[in-house]
Amino acid sequence: MAKFTKDEFINGLKEMTILEVKELVDAMKEEFGVDPSAVAVAAAPAAEAAEDNAAKTVVLKSAGGNKIAVIKILKEITGLGLVDAKALADNGGNVKENVPAEEANNIKAQLEEAGAEVELA
Repeated sequence: MAKFTKDEFINGLKEMTILEVKELVDAMKEEFGVDPSAVAVAAAPAAEAAEDNAAKTVVLKSAGGNKIAVIKILKEITGLGLVDAKALADNGGNVKENVPAEEANNIKAQLEEAGAEVELA
């Protein structure tokens, strides 16, 4: 089996949709028993000091009443196809991860303007 370098792995991740990345994380949890949230909890005290300038994750809680408009925005922001954007609108989840706070706020504003319920994590 070929071994991937860190750069090859990261470049591969960049080409994946959010849904594909979620499926990969779930598969890693199952295969290796690794829970990425445990790493995030351990790093939380150090991250609190720089929280205002830290990268944010935009989380869609609900698409609201105007789901079609939300799907269009999700496609534009994430580059997802129609099926994946609709699945994200239906089920909620992370729209974009590790984005600068200003960009995260802009994404949140766009989605809320379309009627979605969004939070930043």
